[in-house]
Amino acid sequence: MVEEAQIYPRYIRPRIEEALADTPVVLLNGPRQAGKTTLVRQFAADGRKFITLDDELTLLAARQDPVGFIRRIDRAVIDEVQRAPALLLAIKKSVDEDRRPGRFLLTGSANLMALPTVADSLAGRMETLTMLPLAGCEMQASQGKWIDAVFDGRIPATKHPAAGEKLIERVLRGGYPEAALRATSRRRTAWAKQYVESLIQRDVRDIASIDKLGQLPRLLGSLAHMAGQLCNFAQLGGQVGLDSKTANKYLTVFEQMFLLRRVEPWFSNRLSRIVKTPKIQFIDSGLLSTLIGLTEACADRDRQQFGRALESFIYSELLKQATWADRDYAVFMYRDKDQIEVDFVIENSAGKIVGVEVKAAASINTGDLAGLKKLAALAGKKFVNGIVLYDGNDTLSVGERVWAVPISTLWSD
Repeated sequence: MVEEAQIYPRYIRPRIEEALADTPVVLLNGPRQAGKTTLVRQFAADGRKFITLDDELTLLAARQDPVGFIRRIDRAVIDEVQRAPALLLAIKKSVDEDRRPGRFLLTGSANLMALPTVADSLAGRMETLTMLPLAGCEMQASQGKWIDAVFDGRIPATKHPAAGEKLIERVLRGGYPEAALRATSRRRTAWAKQYVESLIQRDVRDIASIDKLGQLPRLLGSLAHMAGQLCNFAQLGGQVGLDSKTANKYLTVFEQMFLLRRVEPWFSNRLSRIVKTPKIQFIDSGLLSTLIGLTEACADRDRQQFGRALESFIYSELLKQATWADRDYAVFMYRDKDQIEVDFVIENSAGKIVGVEVKAAASINTGDLAGLKKLAALAGKKFVNGIVLYDGNDTLSVGERVWAVPISTLWSD
C-alpha cells in the first residue's frame, strides 16, 4: 500500500518544525494508525536516529536500562514512547546536561501527559503537539483555515459543495489513513474492527491496570451509542455490569488512547442554569460508524442516526483544524436546564466565541437558530458569529451574526 504521507500533506508538520527549532524535546501525541510514524520518519533523515519501541528487543533494552539507553543517543526520533515511560526521566536528565533544541522527537499513542509521574518530568523542556487522523482538508489539499476564518468574520463559502450521498460517504469513511484508502465500506469496516481489537488486547496494558479487560469492548460499544449525548456514568456502567466509578475510569482510558473525548460545557459568569455534565464525542466518525453499525444505506434512511455520526465528524474536523490554526482555540458545548443547546462552542484565548450548530438536513428553520440566539445573548460582545452547518450548498445570512454554511466548507475551498 502507498504510504499516506506520499498522498496527503499533514498540516501539523510546520508546527513540528517550529518546535524542533527552539525546544529540546517535542512530543507528537495521537492515536495509533493516525500517520505519526510516517511523518516523523521524515525528521529522522535530519541527523536523528529512528528508534521504535514497537520492536520488542528495543523495548526490552529501554525498559531495563532507560538511562543507559538514552546516554548512547545524541539526537533521535523515538516512536511509541508510551511503551517505556521511564525513558522520559532519562531524557530529562540528558537534556538538562545538553539543552540544544531539537534533540528528541517523540511520538505517543496515549496521552502521556495524563499518565502518573510523567506530567511534570519534562515541564519547560518539552512541547506537546497532537496529530489526529486525516482531516478533510488534508485529503482535499485545501487551506484548512475554517476556524481562523469565522473568527475573523470571513464566513466560509465553497465553489465545490459536497452534500447528500457525498457527505454520507465522507463521514462514514473517517480519517484513519489506512481505512480511508480502502476501496469499499466492507473493507474499511474490517479494518476498524481489527483496530479496536488490537488496541484493547495490547495497548490498554501500556497505560492502565484494567481488571475486567473483557468488558472494554462492550463499554466502548455502549459509549458509541451515547455519542453526542450527556454522559451518565451510572447508566453507562449498568449496561455493562460496572459501577459508575469504574465506568468513569475505563472511559478515561479510552480518552487517553484518543478514541473519544468528553466535551465540557462552556460557561461564563452570566450562566446560572447551565447543565454541567459533559457530552461524549468520538474522535473518528468512521470508527464510530463501525461501532454502531451505521452503513450508507442506514444513514440515508435514518437521518437521526446519521446526525450523531455527523456531529462527531464535525467535532473531529474542528479539533484537527485547531491543532494547526494560527491562534489557540478550545471546543466546548452548551446546554441549559431548559434543554436549549448549541452543539459546539469554539473559544479563543481572548474569550471570544463562535457557536456551531450541526444539522443533517438540506434546509434549516427558525427552531434551529434558538440555541445560537440564546448563546449570543448570554455572551454579548464576546459572541463573534453563529454558524449552522447544514447539508446544503449555499452560504446564507439567517440572522444577526448567524449564518447557514455548507458542511463541506470545512474541507472545500
